[in-house]
This record gives sequence, structure tokens and C-alpha cells, in this order.
Amino acid sequence: MIKSNKAIAIEELKEKFSKNNFFYITDSSTLSVDKVNKLRALCYEKGVEMKVVKNTIMRKALESFGQEKGYEGLYEALHGPTAVLFTENASAPAKIIKDFRKDNERPIIKAAYIDSAIYIGDDQLDNLVALKSREQLIGEILSILQSPAKNVIGALKSSGSTIAGLLKALEERAS
Repeated sequence: MIKSNKAIAIEELKEKFSKNNFFYITDSSTLSVDKVNKLRALCYEKGVEMKVVKNTIMRKALESFGQEKGYEGLYEALHGPTAVLFTENASAPAKIIKDFRKDNERPIIKAAYIDSAIYIGDDQLDNLVALKSREQLIGEILSILQSPAKNVIGALKSSGSTIAGLLKALEERAS
């Protein structure tokens, strides 16, 4: 690769890394062209961008951030064929990979970067699938916050009807 092309590729990757807090480093080697195209189509449907990269270019792009993002732990995964999956939903690539591997042995996860947390190895697949999206977490927080208010309102309503029923029964006895 010509030096100017390498610089362009590094800059493109730097931009991707700066815009994405979630990405997976995978190995999809040994898949046929047809299967890679099917994987790319699945990724596209789920809003995941798949990009095949050279390890040296990816490492230089990651190193350009210094220690600010904590990418150092990913360097050990940069060997052999590498494809990067960029996403806005932390668990989407893991779900795609798990589904795709029902019929295929690859892609395997070499590493994943999830908002400053690093997951190394394919054995992390189930943990990554279990990650919740931002929207799911917000929904859970809202339901937790609403729960006490709902309980208080429910208790007031039931107590109110009990008191009203009691008063009505006492009134009917007095007559």
C-alpha cells in the first residue's frame, strides 16, 4: 500500500473510532465470499458497519488516541485477518454473530470495545449478547423510578375506597 493511501486509511479509521463508542474486532477468514456477503447483509440490516482492515493500520489509528480512550488492551487482538464491526448498539454485532454462527463456525470475536470496557476473546460472546441498549437501560430506570409512585397512588386509591366503603356501611347502620 502506498504511504499516502496508508495515511488516508488511518485517518478514516481514526474518524470511525472517534464516532463509535462500540466496535468489535473479528476474524471472518475461511468464510466463502458468498457467506461474507450474507454476513455483510445481516450487518447492514441491523445498522452495523463491517470493514476489513489491516492490523498495522488499525493499530496506528488506535495509537493516535494515546491513552485517552484506553485502547491499549485491544492491541493483543490485532493479529491474523481482521474485520471491524462499528455500531451504535453495543450488543447488535454479538447478536448478529451468534445468529450467523448457527450455520457457520465464524466470525469469531477477537475483542470488543464497549464504551471504555474491553472484552477479549470469543468466549465473551454470551456476555456481549446480554448487554442492554441505551434505550433499554433508560426504560428500566424509568420503570424503577415510577414504581414507588405507582405503589403510593395504588395504596391511596385502595385505602380511599376502603374508607369510603367503611363510612357508607357505618352510615347505613345508623339509619
